[in-house]
Amino acid sequence: MTEPIRVPETAWHKSSYSGSNGGECVQVAVGIPGIVPVRDSKNPTGPVLALTPTAWADFVTYAVGKGNS
Repeated sequence: MTEPIRVPETAWHKSSYSGSNGGECVQVAVGIPGIVPVRDSKNPTGPVLALTPTAWADFVTYAVGKGNS
């Protein structure tokens, strides 16, 4: 089992694509070496996905492409 990742609250940033109406809200933490932590802003004490920078970049590329559909 791995050690939990501790992310300071000040590291979290809401996605610029997240709406202000309480819809799909994603937060990403910056400044954590080697990983990109991602969480649901509506559930800040819930689970956190720890993605590799490559996986995060692939997700963003996919999401942006879906937005253009």
